[in-house]
Amino acid sequence: MTTTPPLRVAFAGTPDFAARALEAIIDAGFEVPLVLTQPDRPAGRGMKLTPSAVKQVALKHGIDIDQPERLRTAEQRARLAECTPDVLVVAAYGLILPPEVLQLPRLGCLNIHASLLPRWRGAAPIHRAIEAGDAETGITIMQMDEGLDTGPMLMRHVLPIAADDTTDSLHDKLALLGAGDIVETLRLLPEGELRAQPQPLEGVTYASKIGRTDAEIDWQRPARELERAVRAFNPFPGAVGHLHETPIKFWSAHLVDAGGEPGQVVRADEAGMVIACGEAALCFTVMQRPGSRRMGAGEFLRGFAVNAGDRFTVGNPAAA
Repeated sequence: MTTTPPLRVAFAGTPDFAARALEAIIDAGFEVPLVLTQPDRPAGRGMKLTPSAVKQVALKHGIDIDQPERLRTAEQRARLAECTPDVLVVAAYGLILPPEVLQLPRLGCLNIHASLLPRWRGAAPIHRAIEAGDAETGITIMQMDEGLDTGPMLMRHVLPIAADDTTDSLHDKLALLGAGDIVETLRLLPEGELRAQPQPLEGVTYASKIGRTDAEIDWQRPARELERAVRAFNPFPGAVGHLHETPIKFWSAHLVDAGGEPGQVVRADEAGMVIACGEAALCFTVMQRPGSRRMGAGEFLRGFAVNAGDRFTVGNPAAA
């Protein structure tokens, strides 16, 4: 009986989401001849050059690593071609793959995308799904083409979004799901058991990259929308309100029945800081000011005076 050799799987990715997929591929017994990841970047208080999460996994397993600034040079493409991959798996890599790279592996390039395509194509699908109030999201494994997350789908896996999910918690659930799905896809791919399905033409939305200005709180918006924004921008960049010209990041909030002008502090005590919104109000229970750590409401208020009647800046200060 002839045993089919395991696929040679080159991998391109950078953050923790991708690192979990790489670990799963290695643990499943696939041969990984090369890992592509972003160059080391300054991080932490000391801004020390730090390897990506994917690079750390590759180093642990003794896998060859390449960290190109771009993939459009003949030299970089030759490096990938030399490792003769059957397939290239891409997950949150951060570089655009030119057509010449997409055509290199004999089985093509597969992308692990953290949404149910075609909804939330683009850079920030987890943030945008929570911000929009979606009831569910999931993982799509797709065959990459030259478009932005437009390729045919090989596998889709639905995941409900919990009422208290933050981007942090949902990221971890999707990373685990994506790791399992890519291993299953790689097992089925050589057998011809997967049939690529084109993405629907309807229901296309785009998840634009998150900037710090996205998270500036506009108190004229309904409380329900702002509660979702607090969860969507946790852990990055943090939903921000401005009181007495001091930016305050809010990390946890729940809806309450209270009135007042948008941005007005209705109550501030150990139980939380209640702030009126365009519709209803929010009670914030975890917050943070510049140079400090996250704190519960009581601890925060002992170090920063906030009184009923105070008013946060209304609108988006960053846009002013």
